[in-house]
Amino acid sequence: MRAAPVLAAALLLAGCLSAPAPRHEDGAPIVQAAVALIGTPYRFGGADAAGFDCSGLALYAHERQGLSIPRTAAAQQRAAQPVSAQRLAPGDLVFFSLHARGVDHVGVYAGGGRFVHAPRAGMAVAYGELRAGSYYARHLVSAGRFWQSPPGLASPR
Repeated sequence: MRAAPVLAAALLLAGCLSAPAPRHEDGAPIVQAAVALIGTPYRFGGADAAGFDCSGLALYAHERQGLSIPRTAAAQQRAAQPVSAQRLAPGDLVFFSLHARGVDHVGVYAGGGRFVHAPRAGMAVAYGELRAGSYYARHLVSAGRFWQSPPGLASPR
């Protein structure tokens, strides 16, 4: 008799482990997660509510939607499905080269030429602008997407 509840619990747990991966029709939930963090302090290496660096913010916003992405801005750029500027959509990541030869900064595109990012030490998570001629527009390298990627590029948690 005691084996029945244990067996039932094991079957229930097995069903939870084999649940289908989340399907993402758009990146709006990723943007919402990032926007909710505006005002959170910058913290080098941070990826939680105590503080964020740029790639930690992108990681956290994706994890809230059940998506696992790489940790650093450069690794995120390499792993993301490339997106052209004409197809940029909310929830996409925008990658910048600010101080180095390669990608060293990332933000979550929010739409309307704005993105959410953790700028640098001494600043908080905020919006950035991509309007023509702006600092960030001049340093934009590429954009990429994880929320609607082909299999293998973004893995569900």
